[in-house]
Amino acid sequence: MIARMNLTPKTVGWLATAVTVTIWTSFIVIARASAAHNLTPLDIVFLRIVGAGIVLLPWAWWSMSRGRQPSVGFLGLSPLSWRATAFTGFFGSVLYASLAYSGFFFAPAAHASVLLPGSLPLWTTILAIVILKEKVTQTRAVGLLCILIGGVSVGGASLLKAFEGGDVWIGDLLFMTAASCWATYGIFVRRNGLDAVHTTVAVTVFSVFTYVPVYGLLAWTAVIESKLAAAPALEVIFQALYQGAGTVVIAGIGFNLMIRYFGPIRTTMLTSLVPGLSATAAAILLDEALPPNLLMGLALVTVGILIGARRA
Repeated sequence: MIARMNLTPKTVGWLATAVTVTIWTSFIVIARASAAHNLTPLDIVFLRIVGAGIVLLPWAWWSMSRGRQPSVGFLGLSPLSWRATAFTGFFGSVLYASLAYSGFFFAPAAHASVLLPGSLPLWTTILAIVILKEKVTQTRAVGLLCILIGGVSVGGASLLKAFEGGDVWIGDLLFMTAASCWATYGIFVRRNGLDAVHTTVAVTVFSVFTYVPVYGLLAWTAVIESKLAAAPALEVIFQALYQGAGTVVIAGIGFNLMIRYFGPIRTTMLTSLVPGLSATAAAILLDEALPPNLLMGLALVTVGILIGARRA
């Protein structure tokens, strides 16, 4: 399709960047707003996976039945091998989403703005050095140092308040861990040269056939709390469409295209607008406060990402 549109790789990469940054920015604000309503974090993860499955599974089955997409593993629906399907699905969907959505129930969106997209370049660089044997330039090292200091200024303040009985630090820790899962996913995609659409389909296939039945069993037996049955129908439909079709299908393909054209480190650093945009949107739409330590952390992370995104 890209070839038929006569788009250059550079154009495709920048278009994918614009779409991904827009969805990631709104994702942070909407996820935090959802925490104040009727659903639990695992309910939202369930709707995210179901929404993506409704879009992608019929298309995957049709493509494979017509021979337009290879059927490699995982019940004949995934275009990737069993190993690749399980790895990308676990780190890029099930674990990442569970940790990230849970974080919004403890920490404000502004913290997520700094620690989710903000710490992603740090985790990605560490993994790229260890796994891909990539070298870090001095300029990029300066950018990463700014990101690290910015993250500490936000997360460290929350950790100090834990001694006073606060629980925001739990959300900060969940955001950082979620970012490390997404970085692991991104490095795996890059190392194996996986196709953007095939990877997104594989992630969805794994999530639907693992998370959904486990969630259903645990909710039915009351092992975990679920508010799905009591939630308004419009909220359920919106979450399934936005979290599933938006953040998984559209942003997922966009992120994978960015990795393909820019590489994992520069891709995560090209998301430099997300922290500032999402924090500003949270302050305006959710009436969140922006204390000095958070503003300093936000500024350092944004500057660090911008420095790191520059070509050597």
